[in-house]
Amino acid sequence: MQQQMIEQMTAWLESLPEGDRIEAINQFRLALHRASPFRDQPVDCVLWVRQEQIAPNDYNPNNVAPPEKKLLLKSLETDGFTQPIVVHSPEHQHYEIVDGFHRQQLATSKRALKSKLKGYLPVTVLQNEASGTSGRMASTIRHNRARGRHQINAMADIIRELAQLGWTDKKIGEELGMDADEVLRLRQINGLLDMFSDRQFSEAWTVK
Repeated sequence: MQQQMIEQMTAWLESLPEGDRIEAINQFRLALHRASPFRDQPVDCVLWVRQEQIAPNDYNPNNVAPPEKKLLLKSLETDGFTQPIVVHSPEHQHYEIVDGFHRQQLATSKRALKSKLKGYLPVTVLQNEASGTSGRMASTIRHNRARGRHQINAMADIIRELAQLGWTDKKIGEELGMDADEVLRLRQINGLLDMFSDRQFSEAWTVK
């Protein structure tokens, strides 16, 4: 029964024009994802999305040196996409990048890659939208820091924005994986010390 269903599905997909086939495959993957024991893991469902529907965020502090970027291009050309681009849930069918900006940039700017990918990009979608812009920023920082790459000045700017959105020093540290001293140093870069002069930064707290 199972094999018969697979053969029927495969035959039906092969009968579709390419664009319709890609959309149908996405819908099948979403249906399988909803029934999957791993549906709480974004990587359980990789979708192919038109490149023009995916846009970088405007707060990414990640930077890649030219030699690393050249190696990344070589990897994409030789090995293909082995990791999907991480995005947030779409607004009006447009996705914002959480992680994978440089992969997206190369895939959309290099003609050979764009042709090979047929104008699409593989994505996994984060669904935790409850915390809004600040939560999306924190997701991007976590991905960058996990690889040990981020720009200090851009990080300081994000700390300022999160503070202005009402995040406490403790919440910033817990969400971004920083200790109290690191948060304070980044605030000082932007001259934020006076804004928090009534706070006791020397107080120790533990990031869980």
